[in-house]
Amino acid sequence: MNTILYPQPALRQPSHIEPCVDMLGRPLTDLRISVIDQCNFRCTYCMPAELYPSDYPFLPSSERLSFAQIETMARAFVRLGVNKIRITGGEPLLRKNLEQLIERLAKLTTPDGRAVSIALTTNGSLLAAKARSLRDAGLERVTVSLDSLDNGIFQRMNGVDFPVEKVLHGIEVAQAVGLTPVKVNMVVQKGVNDSQIVPLARHFRHTGVILRLIEFMDVGGIGAWSRTHVVTSETARALIAAEFPLVSLGEGKPVSHETASRYRYLDGGGEVGFISSVSQPFCGDCSRVRVSSDGKLFTCLFAQDGLDLRPRLDLAQGAQGLESLLRQHWQRRGDRYSEVRGALAQLGGRKQYPTVRMSLVGG
Repeated sequence: MNTILYPQPALRQPSHIEPCVDMLGRPLTDLRISVIDQCNFRCTYCMPAELYPSDYPFLPSSERLSFAQIETMARAFVRLGVNKIRITGGEPLLRKNLEQLIERLAKLTTPDGRAVSIALTTNGSLLAAKARSLRDAGLERVTVSLDSLDNGIFQRMNGVDFPVEKVLHGIEVAQAVGLTPVKVNMVVQKGVNDSQIVPLARHFRHTGVILRLIEFMDVGGIGAWSRTHVVTSETARALIAAEFPLVSLGEGKPVSHETASRYRYLDGGGEVGFISSVSQPFCGDCSRVRVSSDGKLFTCLFAQDGLDLRPRLDLAQGAQGLESLLRQHWQRRGDRYSEVRGALAQLGGRKQYPTVRMSLVGG
């Protein structure tokens, strides 16, 4: 449903220097790897407790990709053009010995000898304890999900009464050890936490932390999603600018292959970003591929099915043919789901289609 059919391009033999582009001319540059589908939060917009109770059958460790398999896969992606790798989940810091994987990935280099950028997205609950070891292993940057400064709102949204002070402490420790610039992602929902837009902007100004406001998306297990719950980037930006004037970086549009439209505070207070995936989708510039914790490749966050990579990651057989498989799969990619979402919205503005479980494939 989310794939637009185009004539298949002629597939050539893989080359380490040949650009790998899809049917819309989009290069493959960003790899997001979910290392675990479990999470210690039950955020209402991602893993609501009523859908993910304490006995939910998450993947056993035996069904997750091993670090060796992930490294094999990542090497193949890097040879095809990937220069940024982001570790996601679930909550990736729940994966035991994650530093060992970071150390492996941090040694990867592109065909022209450049280091591959390694980043991680986390809910911040374990960040204070892990930040130093992650940095020492080679992690460069971290993004923390934080939807409110108000502890009552934050605890209701995370679903497990986790205090906001511990997440803020994790952010401070991450900055102190050099995981910078730290980015903070806020998913904004009308009537839920939109009152926190300006307080979060105020809190992170002049700190070096980059706040990014994300429009509430119809992904994961949110069957009750509705456009009426969306606070657009335009609205959020106006609220901030009314108190702290903003200047656009890049004419108010995302720079090449990035998701956020970036702005700086006129008084030098730092930067804030807006991810407008509902009101102003950026499919035409999407260069990201995702691999779930059980080894399936997804070329769109809104995909329903993925390509199983595990048979090509069996160390007994080596990674023969993996690079060619990845190249051909990307070259057949025509996904631009968010750009055609408007037609579906006319049917009632609600989610009327299945999507892969967010914690399995990562954000």
